[in-house]
Amino acid sequence: MQGLRTASRILTIIGALNWGLVGLFNWNLVEAIFGGSATMPSMISRIIYTLVGIAGLYLLVTPGSLSEPAGVSE
Repeated sequence: MQGLRTASRILTIIGALNWGLVGLFNWNLVEAIFGGSATMPSMISRIIYTLVGIAGLYLLVTPGSLSEPAGVSE
């Protein structure tokens, strides 16, 4: 479970950084790397957005996953 939690944290950070770039500079890093546009994202971009969303939901509903230090195991 520690691997899933770590992967979820990494994906959530990537998503947060991407939204920060969109908000500050109107530049989408995921679309810049994997192609597509705001009106028609590529399939890879859509998969990444979906994984980021699932990771965020996982961290939201898993008890202690947001407050527990990264190196602590169950």
